[in-house]
Amino acid sequence: MNAIRRGLGNGLVQAFLVVIGLVWLTPLAGLLLSSLRSAQDTAKGGWWTVFSSPGQLSFDNYTALLKNSGMTHSLWNTVLISVPTTVLVVVIAALAGYAFAWLDFPGRDGIFLVVVALLVVPVQIGLLPVAKLFGELGLFGTIPGVVLFHVAYGLPFAVFLLRNYFVEMPKEMLEAARMDGGSEWRIFVQLVLPVGRPAIASLAIFQFLWVWNDMLVALLFADSSSQPLTVELQSQIRQFGSNIDVLAPGAFVSLVVPVVVFFAFQKHFVQGVMAGSVK
Repeated sequence: MNAIRRGLGNGLVQAFLVVIGLVWLTPLAGLLLSSLRSAQDTAKGGWWTVFSSPGQLSFDNYTALLKNSGMTHSLWNTVLISVPTTVLVVVIAALAGYAFAWLDFPGRDGIFLVVVALLVVPVQIGLLPVAKLFGELGLFGTIPGVVLFHVAYGLPFAVFLLRNYFVEMPKEMLEAARMDGGSEWRIFVQLVLPVGRPAIASLAIFQFLWVWNDMLVALLFADSSSQPLTVELQSQIRQFGSNIDVLAPGAFVSLVVPVVVFFAFQKHFVQGVMAGSVK
């Protein structure tokens, strides 16, 4: 009887998860099918009509997308913003997290409290003052300006996360490495980074997703030559009736890239979550 109950319980849980998964995937599937339909077919009916008329599907929209200089340029801008931001945040946060966790220097705890306090500062507060500062420095409307803003506002959480992960490492392990003559840099590179890989990978995934999907910062700090895909799609929506054949595939590309990145690093992400829960 207990085995039957457990089987029924597992079956209900699995059925529930399948339903949740289908609900989550339905918008993605609808966007994919819409991106494969012509503007004329889209005007006639919803994306679900492809199941009765599969001849509607073609890759002509993606060919048009590749020929649209505005969309391809904004996609490249998104890569130029997201990748450097993620790398800089992860590298700086890993170095700072190790320093706050295992190095003794004057004011360490006070500085870390300031970093923690910055977590509660809304990004909207810094938009206008930083925009004025970037204007004086010649960074306003440029990709480096957008990257610097994202790095500055991504670092407090990143440092907080990695410091709390690094501080849980066995102290004896680091002391043994120091007794063997290892320098702090060598300990950080050859010992701390490999052990902290799950947390670092989780941080990289979150940071990439935040920056890739951002529109608020880019809308203010990027001009027409440096705007990412989110801003370009927002501007294309104003002409929705005439350019759905470009808008739909562009939106799908903008959506599918973070999904691919997440599933590519899913193993490390799960390890980071499980490690944090065990500690």
